[in-house]
Amino acid sequence: MSDLIDVPRGLNGVVAAETTISDVDGDAGVYHYRGHSAVELARSRSFEDVWHLLVVGELPDAATRAAFAARVRAAQGEPAWSELIAAVAARTGQPLAALSAVWTLGASARSSSPLYDLDPTARLDDAIAFAAVAPLALAPGVPTGRGVVADYLERVTGASPEDAHVRALSAYLVAAMDHGFNASTFTARVIASTGADMASCLTGALGALTGPLHGGAPARALDGLDRAGDDPAPWIAAELAAGRRLMGFGHAVYRTADPRSELLREVARGLGGDRVTQALAFQEEAERQLAERRPERPLHANVEFYAAVVMEQCGIPRAMFTPTFALARTIGWTAHVLEQARDPKIIRPSARYVGPGYRG
Repeated sequence: MSDLIDVPRGLNGVVAAETTISDVDGDAGVYHYRGHSAVELARSRSFEDVWHLLVVGELPDAATRAAFAARVRAAQGEPAWSELIAAVAARTGQPLAALSAVWTLGASARSSSPLYDLDPTARLDDAIAFAAVAPLALAPGVPTGRGVVADYLERVTGASPEDAHVRALSAYLVAAMDHGFNASTFTARVIASTGADMASCLTGALGALTGPLHGGAPARALDGLDRAGDDPAPWIAAELAAGRRLMGFGHAVYRTADPRSELLREVARGLGGDRVTQALAFQEEAERQLAERRPERPLHANVEFYAAVVMEQCGIPRAMFTPTFALARTIGWTAHVLEQARDPKIIRPSARYVGPGYRG
């Protein structure tokens, strides 16, 4: 096909759609949600406030905030969810598998229709319902009404969380809700472009998120800290000499420091502890060695590096790092699914065939 257009590997730099949800400026090192600095939102706004911003389109006032919280509680209280969560939890100890199963089975229990057949109000109802059940499917339990973050943290850790830990985890979740057309978000939009139901869009996105190069990185970043010990220089040098990647460093978009990493480093410093001291030393040494090897393309700590440190300091076990990332990113996925559903054009790129010639 002579009219095909050559594009970079991984579609880097290719504009696949227009969005009003978020934007990432990798050269300047900033990103925002609907015009609001995502970093400032993480510092000053609740999980629910930013959830409302992404799926409804604006930050809530006091009355709207209360109404939205009631809407989330009502969605979480749907009878079908509790029965499904209990049944799935009894059969799997894998939170992400449980979430995928609850979404899939929930679509059947709720008789969910394809997005193509729903009006905008019904689509928003589905978006809120499927996002609202995510923290319960990942960490089963009964909501107490203190908010999504505090409830989730208590169910994950088994203890009433400190206010500092709730604020720290909330900052991470808000900072991680959305980030341009990353792999899982693009997956959700591709599925949404077919007119499929909300659950199909979300389970597809979740599958993409589980990859080590996407949502599976935080735990691996912490593994590196464990192996490096208190003197990280020799271990880092050996890893780089062997051509292995330092998990938690570098990003496909940012050409400067990752603003999410800088935010979470600030949060980690506030929490304190030996692990934070170790992480700060590791970052300094890793960035020094990376700059020596590639002075033309310095690599910095990305969001996964300090996300791992913050989650550990909050008492979240390593096995729950990726599920916690999924909890945050679910909000962004639903926002993008709603946006994509308004476009009647299916996403259908081409491939350039490079195999054996036609044999007749």
